[in-house]
Amino acid sequence: MDSDGGPLGAGRSVGADRFVGRPGIRDTGVTLPLGTLTAVSEPADDTTGSTAPAAASGGPDPLADADYRLAVVDLLGALAYGELTAFERLADDASFAPTILDKAALAAMAVAEYGHFVLLRDRLVELGVAPEDAMEPFMPALEAFHERTAPGDWLEGLVKAYVGDGIAEDFYREISAYLDDSTKALVLNVLEDTGHSKFAVDRVRAAIEADPRLAGRLALWGRRLVGEALSQAQRVAAERDALAALLVGGMSHRGADLAEVGRMFARLTENHTRRMATLGLSA
Repeated sequence: MDSDGGPLGAGRSVGADRFVGRPGIRDTGVTLPLGTLTAVSEPADDTTGSTAPAAASGGPDPLADADYRLAVVDLLGALAYGELTAFERLADDASFAPTILDKAALAAMAVAEYGHFVLLRDRLVELGVAPEDAMEPFMPALEAFHERTAPGDWLEGLVKAYVGDGIAEDFYREISAYLDDSTKALVLNVLEDTGHSKFAVDRVRAAIEADPRLAGRLALWGRRLVGEALSQAQRVAAERDALAALLVGGMSHRGADLAEVGRMFARLTENHTRRMATLGLSA
């Protein structure tokens, strides 16, 4: 990989993995799931702005509600597939890292992502669900997303991971406001950053500092990504009835009204603008 952000090699592209996801360099281009990338360089306080209360603790088991249980299985399946693929792609990326330190950093992140996958897989098993059955429904839509947003080089892949996964993380955090306490704790745990955000930010900013001409191209790329990612978030929610009901209040004592959903997507856009600024790019 050239330090100026040139292609890593013919026939290779950097793809992302989770709901939008981690970068991965694959001969096949893109195969993708849902995901999450936490932004290390973002404000530490809660940026979701959601006013929705979390599901109350105590009382009847919320998972006894069949519709709610299905929504939880969908959510955990989407996250699990994203984490598994993030592990695979980070391990692949390590082999293309320009320095030994970069290689070691990516390998450590891959191990952390696999640990997140194990937590989700084990929870699905506890719920009596085969993990592969929970993950499979999210593969086609995400593969289509990544086919439309295949990066052309290392830097575009890093921007895609940081920006796309950041939107995914925000989306899942918004949904977590309507989960029972136990499920919410698990989701927030697996959304914790593995260090990949800072990794991406540091390298993109260094590349722009070395060659300011890169900023314009990467800014345009970031704008394309946000539109595709927000459309994908809406599609995922709309195609899974249980998730949509959880989000918009189709279940007792959960969900947001349509006005709040609109505000949620506005918050996702605002957070994207902050991430672009962190990269040194205009949104």
